[in-house]
Amino acid sequence: MDKTARMKELIPLLNEAAKAYYQEDREIMSNFDYDKLYDELVLLERETGITLTGSPTAMVGYEALDELQKEAHESPMLSLDKTKDVETLREFIGDQKTLLSWKLDGLTIVLTYRDGSLSKAVTRGNGVVGEVITNNARVFKNIPLQIAHKGELILRGEAIITYSDFEKINEQIEDVDARYKNPRNLCSGSVRQLNNEITAKRNVQFYAFSLVRAEGVDFENSRQKQFEWLAGQGFDVVEYRMVTADTLDDAIAYFSDKITRNDFPSDGLVALYDDIAYGDSLGSTAKFPRNAFAFKWKDEIRETTLKEIEWSPSRTGLINPVAVFEPVELEGTTVSRASVHNISILKELELGIGDKIQVYKANMIIPQIAENLTRSGDLEIPHVCPVCGQEARVVKTNDVESLYCMNTECQAKRIKSFTLFVSRDAMNIDGLSEATLEKFILKGFIKDFGDIFEIEKYRDEIVSMEGFGQKSYDNLIASIEKASHTTLPRLLYSLGISNVGIANAKMICKEFRYDLGKIIHATPEEISNIEGIGPVIAGTFTEYFADEDNMKRLEHLLSHLTFEEVKTESTQSLEGKQFVITGSVEHFANRSQLKEYIEERGGKVTGSVTSKTDYLINNDTTSSSSKNKKAKDLGIPILSEEDFLKLSGEG
Repeated sequence: MDKTARMKELIPLLNEAAKAYYQEDREIMSNFDYDKLYDELVLLERETGITLTGSPTAMVGYEALDELQKEAHESPMLSLDKTKDVETLREFIGDQKTLLSWKLDGLTIVLTYRDGSLSKAVTRGNGVVGEVITNNARVFKNIPLQIAHKGELILRGEAIITYSDFEKINEQIEDVDARYKNPRNLCSGSVRQLNNEITAKRNVQFYAFSLVRAEGVDFENSRQKQFEWLAGQGFDVVEYRMVTADTLDDAIAYFSDKITRNDFPSDGLVALYDDIAYGDSLGSTAKFPRNAFAFKWKDEIRETTLKEIEWSPSRTGLINPVAVFEPVELEGTTVSRASVHNISILKELELGIGDKIQVYKANMIIPQIAENLTRSGDLEIPHVCPVCGQEARVVKTNDVESLYCMNTECQAKRIKSFTLFVSRDAMNIDGLSEATLEKFILKGFIKDFGDIFEIEKYRDEIVSMEGFGQKSYDNLIASIEKASHTTLPRLLYSLGISNVGIANAKMICKEFRYDLGKIIHATPEEISNIEGIGPVIAGTFTEYFADEDNMKRLEHLLSHLTFEEVKTESTQSLEGKQFVITGSVEHFANRSQLKEYIEERGGKVTGSVTSKTDYLINNDTTSSSSKNKKAKDLGIPILSEEDFLKLSGEG
């Protein structure tokens, strides 16, 4: 294959991986593989002198999502050039004093302060345009809302969630399949919530790593002085050490040792010239500033032998391949297992039992397979489920192959599904642990969800079971009775429909005014039109209710349930009206609260001004913003909050 053809092959692969990671909070390629392919592309471009359209080496990121208001950054936020070679980093440092700090793995945020108050917070987005998350930043754990400096201040930093908080949050999610994969994904979703009450519960922390501008302050041409000044204003500043080319090795040894004990995610280091004027005088390339450089550790790689592949089923039917290998020491711990994620990756690695493989820890934390040296490729993908023995089939979705158990009655699916059904956010039935459910299922007491509410038929057998007694039985029956009086969102979530969490269940119920009949018969288009729910979720949701067996089981369950009456506003004064909200709000705590207020009264809120918009709500009615301008062009009234409240009948 010639070099240009290889570049054309690499570019879509890298762009898809970056889009999944940065925009969709999922991972389809390991950092190790991404870096390897990216470096290959850089080398090819250098050798050929060609940079093709769409190359990630000439791009800074992806467009921000539509859920939040967008805003252009005052100056572009470029990526950093990077290396895994200490000598390359030493060459960059040269004769300059340089700040070496953690490269935190979270979400980059730009903060603006005016008159000593936090005025604005914007995500990095694509480096040119970000998303405004000011209300969310106000509930970060360590951002000062007021500072002593009264001039304008603009700074950049990283929002992160610690490993310990990540684990606590995941422990609260009883459905294992719904848990977050890593702190970065959790942080990204938390920072960009539309409701900052959720953000507040996530313990998001902010660490400053760059000062853009501080009006009227002399930093004596030193980045270190900037960091010290920021700390004096109340900001947590990323840990750093001042280094020279001669002291670099000691500093890297310090950080390398400490990363294994850190409670926060980091994927390397950043080197930044202390001399502000010198660094600025160097300018930047199309993609990278020349005053800073990123360093990523060479992964500690160990060679070992693949012993077996364990196939681990989940409640959704997905059977995950897990590599089991001869134990090796990695980053100070013994490792013997690593997830292979899916069939596509398993095939790409050409795995076979007895193969010599290389393993490492991504970001020095998560065990991964880096390379298969043998590549025998003779691993047999099972055609039956390891739990129920029924058909297992490879299914291709979005170009990714995964193995699924096709048996709807698979015991693994049933136990995991029942575990979700009785969990706290679902039907909330105490006394039915996974172990107890397994016993009841194996004895034939429970075949579908409705059977749980008929468990009294087996009273004598249950009371005589090991670990049970009359008191435990009575407590279980009381809990089941209590659970029979529930809410519609709890019911929808408890059904275990793929990708439908409690938040999505609430949104669907609200959209259809808590009418179960309308929800059951909704079309994929109607579901996907709900803000925050895409076509994939809409497809799995409607397919569930189109299945005859699912509907029979649901009817059985419904015969045992009563639903709490939903309190709705007596007036639907905004019925049929479509609104767009922009700018800050005063009467309401935030725009999300105003949106909820409108929806409770029958109105609808969208993100863009179109010919279908009835009103634009903006307290700054005379501003020249793009939304105001478009509303005026279309003849759409622009309302202040006071005007809006009068319209809704409460002003």
